[in-house]
Amino acid sequence: MQSSLANLALPVGTTLDRFIMRKQLAVPYATGELSQLLRDMALASKIINREINRAGLMDITGSAGSGNVQGETQQKLDVVANIRFIRALKNGGQTCAIISEEDDDIIHTGNLNARYVVAIDPLDGSSNIDVNVSIGTIFSIYRRITPVGTPATLADFLQGGDQQVAAGYILYGSSTILVLTTGDGVNGFTYDLSLGEYILSHPGLSQPPIGQIFSCNEGNVLDYPVSVQTYLQTCRQQRLTGRYIGSLVADFHRNLIKGGIYLYPPTVKTPNGKLRLLYECFPMAFIAEQAGGVATNGPIRLLDVAPDNLHQRSPLFIGSAEMIRQLNGSGDVG
Repeated sequence: MQSSLANLALPVGTTLDRFIMRKQLAVPYATGELSQLLRDMALASKIINREINRAGLMDITGSAGSGNVQGETQQKLDVVANIRFIRALKNGGQTCAIISEEDDDIIHTGNLNARYVVAIDPLDGSSNIDVNVSIGTIFSIYRRITPVGTPATLADFLQGGDQQVAAGYILYGSSTILVLTTGDGVNGFTYDLSLGEYILSHPGLSQPPIGQIFSCNEGNVLDYPVSVQTYLQTCRQQRLTGRYIGSLVADFHRNLIKGGIYLYPPTVKTPNGKLRLLYECFPMAFIAEQAGGVATNGPIRLLDVAPDNLHQRSPLFIGSAEMIRQLNGSGDVG
């Protein structure tokens, strides 16, 4: 009897709110604004998780019949996710402006006194929605450089990847997990549906320096730079495992946990790369480096790239440090 009662009373674990509060208390000058912004992101992700789980029952799968600024077909859940995150950030009061994959221009929240701007891909991998494959959200947070009390400008978003104060992603998969860095390591929080809380499940995430997985769209391999083709041939010769889901969040998360490399090279059709720099590449690069991994665009460290527009594209090579070193040894991959 005593044993049963003890099991029932086992600790639940550290909630995201408690984790954020402890981090805030450790910084003497912290005001709590960033903490609230992260809570707003978490709230929106819980709503999106609910919508995804009942998507097949609510007629919110399939195309929305519209396109985004990149000319890609929007899925219904793309639109829903975009609305939910923008609304949560507006209502939370800590974000003065947002850029989203789904919108052409800066979205002003009306919170002129807020100190942060957010770049977000509300639903990465949305082409996988209809076939029930893992999808995700990617976000990046900057402290604004324009004066508080004035509208945010392009300059607030083009500061460069090293100026991120926080970045993260939410993976909606067999379980929903939020992976977060504020520049002091990487931590993962799994969503406990019964409690409605994110619980710290992966403290101090660290990417293995080498792995057995390579991830890329091999259907495009003949359009990749010769050096990338050479590296992929080496991977096959070494009997590494090819794994590619087609959702950046899912592919990155697997390689973060197990060790591996993700490649999205330039091609003949997309010589500047295809992934978006500000709200896909930069946040993932920040997380990778904080976990001991490496991210480049081929020639240079990815966080050293100087952005010049909101929807700028980039190649991406990201993952275990030794595997990136081996790739770079194959020649010019940019």
